[in-house]
Amino acid sequence: MNELQKKYEALKEYFRSAGSAVIAFSGGVDSTFLMKVASDVLKEKAVAVTIKSAAFSNREYEEVLALCREYEFKNEILQADCFAVDEFVKNVKDRCYYCKKNFFTKILDYAESKNIGIVCEGSNMDDTGDYRPGMKAVAELGVKSPLKECGLYKEEIRQLSKELGLSTWNKSSFACLATRIGYGEIINKHKLEMIDSGEQVLYELGFKQFRVRLHGENSARIEIYTEDFEKLLENREYIVNKFKEAGFIYVSLDLQGFRSGSMNEAVKNL
Repeated sequence: MNELQKKYEALKEYFRSAGSAVIAFSGGVDSTFLMKVASDVLKEKAVAVTIKSAAFSNREYEEVLALCREYEFKNEILQADCFAVDEFVKNVKDRCYYCKKNFFTKILDYAESKNIGIVCEGSNMDDTGDYRPGMKAVAELGVKSPLKECGLYKEEIRQLSKELGLSTWNKSSFACLATRIGYGEIINKHKLEMIDSGEQVLYELGFKQFRVRLHGENSARIEIYTEDFEKLLENREYIVNKFKEAGFIYVSLDLQGFRSGSMNEAVKNL
């Protein structure tokens, strides 16, 4: 048995020992793999719980529902008002801590009401860097991170996902829409809807990885892979028109290209 297989077996044993589990399910690479393993081991005693909130794109929510149907995951949708969290609206530096605490408290309450043993989230070994205040909330609330505990890295999760036939094995990574807004800039529904609309345009054009960063009230900074610059310029007029329809006045391309967590580059200055 190779090292990766040992990790996979350890993950299955993790769920066997738990007896039942709730998986915080976003439909991404990590949570889909985690839910698939939990479901294979625990059957009906594994539940995929998704938070429906303005902080997440409509496209991702629809993908969650489609994945649950495709793999017959037992699922539950919980509503959450992110705007009820003052620190979220004010977009403080540790916004993610307060937001995660709000969401996971709801998930933990659900698990308790159903007498389910553990609540799990999909962080892996690659999620130990960058600026991640949300992980503090995960630790404080006692939410489990089985992928990390079993020593699994992102590329290993993609490999195992492919072997399991999961359509998400090569899915691009996305995050809460609030990560597109610079710390200290107020977050409201209109801004999140603008960002969601802009990113949907890029998605429909076939860009694999992208972010639409909002600066101020109406300036968009598009991040895509540098090798996709030519494609974007070929569609420049269409993109600009669609972004203006969404509410943007200024539309720019970041010459550094896509990089996850680019808004964190300014954290040290706060």
